[in-house]
Amino acid sequence: MTSSAPPAAASRLARSPFAGPDERGRQLWRAGGEAVLAVVVVLLTYLGESGIEARLVGRVPALAAVGIALVLVRRRFPVVGVAGLAALMGVAPAVALLTAVAAYTAARQRETPRRRVGLLLGAAGVAMVTCAVSAPVLEVGSWVFGLALGAVLAVTTVVVPGLVGTAAGQQDRLLRALRERTAAAEEARRLAESEARVRERTRIAAEMHDLVGHRLSVVALHSDGLELALRKEAPGLRDEAAVVGRAAREAMRELREVLGVLGPLAQDTGTDALTDATGTRGDIEALVEESRGAGIPVELSWEGPDLDARPARVRRAVHRVVREALTNVHRYAVGAHVTVSVRHAGERVEVRVRNGVPPVAHTAVTGLGTGRGLIGLRERVALLGGYLEAGRTPGGGFAVTAGIPAEPGPGAEPPAAEPYEEGPGAAVEEPGRGLSAFQRRLGGAVIGLVGLAGVGVMMLFGLVLVHGAQFGAQYRSDEEPRVGMSRERVERAVSFDSDTVRAAAAGREPARPVSATDCLYPYVEKRAEDGRLGIVRYCFRADTLIAIDRFTVPMVTEKVTEPPHGRRTHD
Repeated sequence: MTSSAPPAAASRLARSPFAGPDERGRQLWRAGGEAVLAVVVVLLTYLGESGIEARLVGRVPALAAVGIALVLVRRRFPVVGVAGLAALMGVAPAVALLTAVAAYTAARQRETPRRRVGLLLGAAGVAMVTCAVSAPVLEVGSWVFGLALGAVLAVTTVVVPGLVGTAAGQQDRLLRALRERTAAAEEARRLAESEARVRERTRIAAEMHDLVGHRLSVVALHSDGLELALRKEAPGLRDEAAVVGRAAREAMRELREVLGVLGPLAQDTGTDALTDATGTRGDIEALVEESRGAGIPVELSWEGPDLDARPARVRRAVHRVVREALTNVHRYAVGAHVTVSVRHAGERVEVRVRNGVPPVAHTAVTGLGTGRGLIGLRERVALLGGYLEAGRTPGGGFAVTAGIPAEPGPGAEPPAAEPYEEGPGAAVEEPGRGLSAFQRRLGGAVIGLVGLAGVGVMMLFGLVLVHGAQFGAQYRSDEEPRVGMSRERVERAVSFDSDTVRAAAAGREPARPVSATDCLYPYVEKRAEDGRLGIVRYCFRADTLIAIDRFTVPMVTEKVTEPPHGRRTHD
């Protein structure tokens, strides 16, 4: 029987309880490591809280396993993990740091601010309520003390980690958006370069069509004339002339078909039309003179023989390099001094067009510079087996340099050319890009452990403050102390043991019972009107109350220079 559940639902059901929203696999190894780490964290928290007050640890052994299970599934069920651990923290404060981990993870995953704030506030409220309710039941203190304890735990283990998780989540989403924008910009740049290369190849195809087509047209024209001339004088050769004409026209048709796959054959027209003189010294001089007429100070330096004997594609490449460079000067560096240098030596032609800093900063109004012209030039020169470099000079100007073989081979392939850097921000180094995935995860784990340790220190400090404040309003039972009660019940019924009262009673108190092992001197809040201090002493044997003594001692108002006679020390 086949299942009718949709693929998305089946994928959700198949997800591991230990995996996050964008994770795949069971993640069992990570869950096992986190379980061991959670046990260590619970034990350390248990020891720290028991060092402050043994009654603060709650019912740890039975509930610690539940807390560990909740923290392991926090990625799959963030709401259940945070709310469950917050409620469990009120009964077993030893799982407080696990609550901090769950709150951080949930806040980092939640993208909606309203849901994130509601989750954190709800978890904080649950923690405070459970602490206030469980404090009297667990005999930790009154509900007021439990509420104060819950407030400290909620702030340190829910609110603070939640805020940190919120900031981390926003950083993750920002980095993800930046990566997407960078990828889109890179794709757009790649498409623009590809389009520029296609255009340049189309232009080259058009030039081939013009040159070869013109030659074939001349051949066909002469063959037709020859056929007419031989009709009477040499009829036997007339058929040969007709074959030459048909072959020329057939070659013209096939040339159009082959070059047609590159798209419409664009042609240069007007003053920029390419002719047989294109790229020669006279052609370059004409380009320079045209720029001078537009107000650009241009100097021409020509070394070596003219290029009229070189292949047309070499001359046209020289023409295009000079023309494109001067066009960019007209757009972006009006008034700058320009030097055009053409060096024809041996089997290589070097072209260099360099401009200085324009006298007045100019903003191009002809459109944004996309770099497509230089990309097309690089493609044209590379197809001939040469190179083209373009970039800023140390003095603040711009230079375009091209090296072109004077006799390119028939199958010249473009060399591996570096991408043209269009500005100082073309390449951005991503922080941590050189680190491996393991190193990044290890660094994140170390930072997380350090942050968790900081939360633990802050939580223990808050517990110390709450426990210290408890002495000012200590929870007392309504039960009157009587002989036979345990020390713990007596301490809950009376005030805390005071070293000041103990010192005042030293040497003036009645004799202790012989079997007494220790005595408790509660703090005295009221003073007698006759200048004497009333003291109640509770003596214990093996933590069992055996005697209650009430006596008074004189108030000391002046500094005592000699200790009173009969003073005894307390063991």
